[in-house]
Amino acid sequence: MNAITQVDKIAAPEDFFTGRYHLTIAGKLIETKDSFDVINPAIGEVFAQAPSATAEQLDEAIVAAKVAFKSWSVLTYDERQSYLERYADALQEHRDDLVRLLTLEQGKPLETMAAPEVDQAISYIRQIAARRLPVEIVEENDSHVVELHHVPLGVVGGITPWNFPVLLSLWKIAPALITGNTFVLKPTPFTPLTALRFGEIAQRVLPAGVLSVVTGADSLGPQLTNHPDIAKISFTGSTETGKHVLRSAAGTVKRVTLELGGNDAAIVLPDTDYKVIIPQLFWGAFGHQGQWCVGIKRLYVHRSLHAGFVEAFVEYAKTVKVGNGLDPEVGVGPVQNKMQFEKLKTFLADIKADGQTIVLGGDIDESQSGYFFPITIVDNPPEDSKIVQEEQFGPILPILVYDEVDEAVDRANASIYGLGGSVWGRDIKAAVAVANRIEAGMVWVNEIHTQGVDVPFGGVKQSGIGTEHGRIGRELFTNPKTVFIHKIQK
Repeated sequence: MNAITQVDKIAAPEDFFTGRYHLTIAGKLIETKDSFDVINPAIGEVFAQAPSATAEQLDEAIVAAKVAFKSWSVLTYDERQSYLERYADALQEHRDDLVRLLTLEQGKPLETMAAPEVDQAISYIRQIAARRLPVEIVEENDSHVVELHHVPLGVVGGITPWNFPVLLSLWKIAPALITGNTFVLKPTPFTPLTALRFGEIAQRVLPAGVLSVVTGADSLGPQLTNHPDIAKISFTGSTETGKHVLRSAAGTVKRVTLELGGNDAAIVLPDTDYKVIIPQLFWGAFGHQGQWCVGIKRLYVHRSLHAGFVEAFVEYAKTVKVGNGLDPEVGVGPVQNKMQFEKLKTFLADIKADGQTIVLGGDIDESQSGYFFPITIVDNPPEDSKIVQEEQFGPILPILVYDEVDEAVDRANASIYGLGGSVWGRDIKAAVAVANRIEAGMVWVNEIHTQGVDVPFGGVKQSGIGTEHGRIGRELFTNPKTVFIHKIQK
């Protein structure tokens, strides 16, 4: 390898946090000349250094993945499953360390958000490892048979965001590997540490080059997306960045899966017993500091329920503590990074400048260290306001009044986004009828954010292209190959 220093051992458990972080390339831990700061959002200060890869090092990772593909792709599903099971076991050994590190770099509450994320990611690997894409018989008669095979693409490049750095990465890695691809991951510079650690752990159990993790500047992203030896890009992030990814990938006609932004609407129907569902709606909006793509971003409530709903919603919100995610009493942690913190301030400034009604929050304690944004609820702002039309991706929620269900549906659909949505009401048939009119890839009725390894996840409109999870999602890591076989006549 050129200009690369190799390290033969990964960090031992006792120095999991104090040891240096390394790139993982061709089964080796790689030191870099340069590094960049990683900030703990709860204190707003640097707490670690991450390795900054060069363009040459990213190329090395892609070359290693291409070499590894030759042997990895010809393994049987059962053989690849065995490797992935061992990987899940190795991650489980470091589960507690990964959970704490995730809270330190991301800010999310340790017990209620970080621990479930790591646990779900490990479980996901095991579940995906047991799935298969068998050869299908499309047609057969006395003279010939037609088979449909699902063959791996090659080297897959993954680019992941800062809100769920463990889960969203392994959502991509596990199905790519079980279907026979190799993988190069570039996590966001905001939360690179957990990815680097699970990359190190992977080198203990996976063949060299099957999974590499490379961190560094944003300029590595375009290099990955337009690289001729990358067969597919799986990207999760903002819609604007997704457009750049799509343009870049077009040059080599790569397969692309994009999971992008959302402005999900929840519609509370007039027959709803809203007092029962307020906790679900609150956490659907403010869980994870409102930093999830399928979070409730707009909450439409029928006028007959509005006054009582807002009062009860605010009272519940007042019981939730905002603070450091390491505090077990905290329900909402800090915004993950200063850039997003400043963006949220622009929403708040617009709300105040427009004279909109803030019924909770709205005042930032600038003397407080860390990127803490108060739980903020805006009562019935104009439909054309910034907080309604744009994705806030943080703990600000507009509660909007509607008079007719048709009106609520039209307003919910009047968005460039179409990721998710939810409908709430006692009459299940009526609620499902409304859900079927929502222009989104996923709609929940009287529940929210339930997911599963076999349940397709993806959006429409400018919320993305392609699907993750389910058979459909796994097939997107393969090419369909039709094999025509003439039967020899006796």
